[in-house]
Amino acid sequence: GAGQLSLYTADFALASDFEVIVIDPREEYAEGINREHIQFIKGMPDDVLLEIGVDSHTAVVALTHDPKLDDMALMEALKSPAFYVGALGSRINTQKRKDRLLEFDVTQEQVERLHGPVGLFIGALTPPEIAVSILAEVIAVKYGIPIPKKV
Repeated sequence: GAGQLSLYTADFALASDFEVIVIDPREEYAEGINREHIQFIKGMPDDVLLEIGVDSHTAVVALTHDPKLDDMALMEALKSPAFYVGALGSRINTQKRKDRLLEFDVTQEQVERLHGPVGLFIGALTPPEIAVSILAEVIAVKYGIPIPKKV
């Protein structure tokens, strides 16, 4: 998704030497992504993930709050070798999402790979703080650092 939180997350990811691709089907969001090193692809996230390919060096973070967009992308990402798959949402919404994913062609083992609520629990409230918590978790997983139990 290409909302405000996505922009902060993308900026912090760039600063951490990640290549950043933002995927969103909503044309109005393309205008907000006018950063030089962020690629914006207009399309359905699940279709775009299949098209561009996801490998073991890929982190997929769903940030739209829209199950129609996030769930389909997560379904493809969880079946992929991506080293990190996460989604925004409360603990309750994360459990509902996991239940929905199990109704589709996603195994229990694949669903267990989902990081949600996305990010380390640091008491983050603002979009920049939430983005920091997301990148902290992605980086910890990238380097194989054990993540403390979420509160």
